Amino acid sequence: MTPMDITIHGTMLPHEDPDASLAFYRDVLGFEVRNDVGYGGMRWITVGPAGQPGTSIVVSPPAASPGITEDEKRTIAEMMAKGTYAMIVLATTDVDATFERLQAGGAEVVQEPTDQPYGIRDCAVRDPAGTLVRIQQVP
Repeated sequence: MTPMDITIHGTMLPHEDPDASLAFYRDVLGFEVRNDVGYGGMRWITVGPAGQPGTSIVVSPPAASPGITEDEKRTIAEMMAKGTYAMIVLATTDVDATFERLQAGGAEVVQEPTDQPYGIRDCAVRDPAGTLVRIQQVP
């Protein structure tokens, strides 16, 4: 079988407060702002890690999906409030230093750096929308 030439280009994460999301991803995580677009009273912000121009996160209003019903909007809002709607896993070479920066930046701590029984050291925080952000240490 011939491998396909596919990369991860981006992912969408929800936000309820674009300014809080921008402050978290830009100021706390240190991501670059690649785009900041408003339309119809909504706002989409594209961020990504410096030095990785091909990988982006778009924080977007969850209600922007075409065809979404009012019941679905309420369900999404409830799941976001509980922190069960979205998750992203990031990687760093120094999870302890990254955690200190996140904690100093006011991130909601879910789990301090921990050596997991399956061989990974990681931590977890929530972004302002409740998205679980796990950060794993890689060599």
